[in-house]
Amino acid sequence: MPAAAGAGELILERQGAVQWITFNRPRVRNALTPAMYGRLADACRGLDQDRSVRALVITGANGTFAAGADIAQFRLIRAEREVLEYEARVEDTLAALESVRVPTIAAIAGACTGAGAAIAAVCDLRLAAPSARFGFPIARTLGNCLSTATLSRIVALLGMARTADLLLRARLMEAAELETVGVVSEVTGEDALAHRAQELAEEVASFAPLTLWAAKEALRRLRPRLHEPGADRDLVLACYLSRDFREGVEAFLEKRKPVWTGE
Repeated sequence: MPAAAGAGELILERQGAVQWITFNRPRVRNALTPAMYGRLADACRGLDQDRSVRALVITGANGTFAAGADIAQFRLIRAEREVLEYEARVEDTLAALESVRVPTIAAIAGACTGAGAAIAAVCDLRLAAPSARFGFPIARTLGNCLSTATLSRIVALLGMARTADLLLRARLMEAAELETVGVVSEVTGEDALAHRAQELAEEVASFAPLTLWAAKEALRRLRPRLHEPGADRDLVLACYLSRDFREGVEAFLEKRKPVWTGE
């Protein structure tokens, strides 16, 4: 890959007609901060203004895609307004990414969990290295929940039964399973992932831009709407403002197993 055009937690690079965005917090497995959500949303919207970009690849530094959100930020969430603002920020980012006019590719290695998995799920295509692990293990880690908007996207990708299995068992899907069920197009070697992602991006970048945009937009419109905006407010607030969520956050940061009480 070429030298980065900018440094920091989110690195933007260009290689020909392909834009790369790399999550870059390797010491915490590229856990996403509020600033990263904002920069990703802005970068996605900016692509619509640059007609020289024909494809977008999203990946993570140091062999990890993104291990969810930065858990430390959840210590600051104490009120309804803060919960709803956080969920709105995540939804704004996912909506910006799925609405990008060019094909989007997630190049997945290592942990792709929580918010990282949600981001990969809204990309148009996904490639994986053998180390890839995908899922939402929040029932055994944090004790929060997914919004119904995010769940709708996961159900569209996996189906209702497989989504239930993934969430209720709090398990991770490994690379072979991801390929078998069609979540990823292919599994490639760890060292070949970036090269293969660039090849795939160049392939789709060579096709008719309006046709690709129309296909993306039609598929987005066809996706079943399994939620109504705001209809999950009670679920989100019940989880994020619970004692269990506070326990989950502290246990995660203290590297111990949480003790759940259901309160």
